[in-house]
Amino acid sequence: MPFGAERLADALAALDPDWRTAACCVALSGGPDSAAMVHALAALREAGRVRAFRAVHVDHGLHAESAIWARRCHELCESLRVPLQTLGIAVAMPPGDSLEAAARGARYAALAKLLQPGEWLLTAHHRDDQLETVLIQLLRGSGVAGLAGMPTRARFGPGWHGRPLLDVDRAELATYARQQGIEVVQDPSNADPRFDRGWLRTQVLPALFARWPAAAATVGRSARHLAQAARLLAALAEADAAAVLDEGRLAVEELRRLPRERQANLLRWWIRSRGLRPPPAARLDAVLEGVLDARRDARPLVRWGGGEIRRYRDRLYALATLMDREAENLAIAEPAGTCVELGHGLGRLRLVPGHGAGLRTPLGGAVELRFRGGGESIRPHAARPRKRLKDLCQEAGVVPWMRGRLPLVYVGGRLAAVADLWVDTEFAAAPAEASLLPVWEQRPPLF
Repeated sequence: MPFGAERLADALAALDPDWRTAACCVALSGGPDSAAMVHALAALREAGRVRAFRAVHVDHGLHAESAIWARRCHELCESLRVPLQTLGIAVAMPPGDSLEAAARGARYAALAKLLQPGEWLLTAHHRDDQLETVLIQLLRGSGVAGLAGMPTRARFGPGWHGRPLLDVDRAELATYARQQGIEVVQDPSNADPRFDRGWLRTQVLPALFARWPAAAATVGRSARHLAQAARLLAALAEADAAAVLDEGRLAVEELRRLPRERQANLLRWWIRSRGLRPPPAARLDAVLEGVLDARRDARPLVRWGGGEIRRYRDRLYALATLMDREAENLAIAEPAGTCVELGHGLGRLRLVPGHGAGLRTPLGGAVELRFRGGGESIRPHAARPRKRLKDLCQEAGVVPWMRGRLPLVYVGGRLAAVADLWVDTEFAAAPAEASLLPVWEQRPPLF
């Protein structure tokens, strides 16, 4: 069946049995692929077979004609009576990252924020895109999960990411767009041999298709087999995690009892479950050898792009890379309801009005946020003497790398509270007394 509304309807039904009533947002670049999907989806809406949907266009600002592309998307959506939102984003280039990867990361981060709870983000990735993805992953030495390519559906932000066109060829979408008279845009970077995908499209795929015309379909079938294998490996990791996982951490002794292959499989699954991108194979080996097998009193650290693994008290911690924090004091002008962004990947601290817990009000002095300098002490219990913050952290099991990153609340130049962990009795609110409760949001793991 050539591409059209009927074929799209079948593909959407395979994604979600309730697709007729699902909320959808289409990522529209203006190229023939996404334009064809928007047009076919609009035809289904006109036939009463799908609810109203919206579209979003992301302008990376990386090409001189990006404003023209945005205007073309607006004209297409206006002609089809589809609401369109245009997002302008800035693409930062992390060290060691490619422009392709940086733009993709910025794009998906913006789209995730835009999505409503339960809403589907539909992208027009097709069979040829899947072929390119599998080839690139193969050349990067990826494992089963990478070679499975792009999934047809996956959790994304507060909703879902669907790729209903993975069984449709690029040529079919271009033919549909041409037959429907859709004016599309062509991004020259798609065929730019400086980029991996552009090089594959111009230098490799023509020869590949000349020899094996069905290459995209057969590689897509292999990707589905590998996706099934990846799901089985994930199920094995979940079963292994039952004996190893401890409140989001991995117990070192229990992990050591597994065969090496299952250790690596569990580590990859666990890192993904923490919202991080798994490390390259060499870095994963460093975790297995340098972290897992380190001395009991060692504090090893393995870092890779966007993540790190640390060890403390026979537990492994996976977390986003903690940036070095510079010493700084932050004055708080209006304490009630204050929200202070801590930066450096540390989240934010709020002072929330309440009663009977936290700092009593009025505070009676200027409020300032500081970080540890050394030698601080606090008295969190009236029946006990003051204690050095260093000793409190050790007794409570605060991980060493967070002890210097604890936000300290000072009132009138005196330490009144340590994050949302301890309040000095001199500043503590009595039962039913008005108070400000420190609440540390989006903090890295402390214990």
